[in-house]
Amino acid sequence: MHYLDNAATTAVLPEAAEAAVRAMCEGYGNPSSLHKMGLDAARLLEESRKTVADALACLPEETYFTACGTESTNIALRGCAHLNRHKKGHIITSALEHAATLATAKQLEADGFRLTVLQPDGAGHILPEALEGALTDDTVLLSCQLVNNELGTVQPVAALGKMLKARCPNALFHVDAVQGLFRVPVAPKKWSCDLMSVSGHKIGAPKGIGALYVKKGLRLPPLATGGGQERGLRPGTEPLPNIAAFAKACETRKARRDADYAHVEQLAAYLRERVAAALPFAVFNVQSDVPHVQSLAVPGCKSEVLLRILSDEGVCVSAGSACSKGKQSGVLAAIGLPRAQSDCTIRVSFCPENTRDDVDALILGLQKGAEKLRR
Repeated sequence: MHYLDNAATTAVLPEAAEAAVRAMCEGYGNPSSLHKMGLDAARLLEESRKTVADALACLPEETYFTACGTESTNIALRGCAHLNRHKKGHIITSALEHAATLATAKQLEADGFRLTVLQPDGAGHILPEALEGALTDDTVLLSCQLVNNELGTVQPVAALGKMLKARCPNALFHVDAVQGLFRVPVAPKKWSCDLMSVSGHKIGAPKGIGALYVKKGLRLPPLATGGGQERGLRPGTEPLPNIAAFAKACETRKARRDADYAHVEQLAAYLRERVAAALPFAVFNVQSDVPHVQSLAVPGCKSEVLLRILSDEGVCVSAGSACSKGKQSGVLAAIGLPRAQSDCTIRVSFCPENTRDDVDALILGLQKGAEKLRR
């Protein structure tokens, strides 16, 4: 099997799986219990928090564990809305965002907040001047991706955050870094960032674990109430096996970061070479800013049909965000891609464990698909 859908999810790293098994089978105490097993579990919890916080370039007390990136984003956006519930106010996001952000922002709009959705340029970037024109005196929140999950474009979050705080110093800045963690350096302090969402299963941890950075001093209300875990922001017994695995995945990816990035960069370059030689009619929709995500259109080949052909050949890619479930990509529409081109687009997304053999299998599958479909 040639798995090239790593923007949707990644295989669990062996080191992370081992950490999860140890926590399940040996250190299975409840971190809230006061006996030795509970205290050992609490110690593992806080050691894991320090490791994840280090990966997020923040303090352990600014790091909260959640179930996933979607939950992190919901806690952030809905928490910001609650803080401004009396005056409502103005929320800004972009047309490039994940459904977790866009759907939540639209629901807040229905609740009385005013919403502006910024449009990207044709290369898939939110320009600072677009934000400048949208800011108003009652802007309370800006939410923006770091790395787009369909295009691989990196947003100028430092410039956006600086502009937001200069014009609206009390507004909050949320960054969705789910696709950015260990693809680009994360630096919430340098971005004037108040909140940042990440997810474990994008970097080799199991599904079911994420984290939310909350700037020190900012107090958000929880989405749910319960036993007060995660300092009351995300109550419920902590999923310690997943947390330990997330920490181990962060530790492993950090140790290999430079070599992994260089390897994926070589794979992306090889993909472009092979496409140019074997599929001269195909086109990359944008120049991605990170090598991990490549958006490729194969004219004459409907994505949904091409995906089935590739799957039969043992190659796994997607047509866009895994959360879109076959709907037309709003991201591709936002950058002005013609419908005919977006309907023929596949997303190739690498992880450091991929090889040239995976690229060769993809090219062979695309050639077979094109022979069947381009008539």
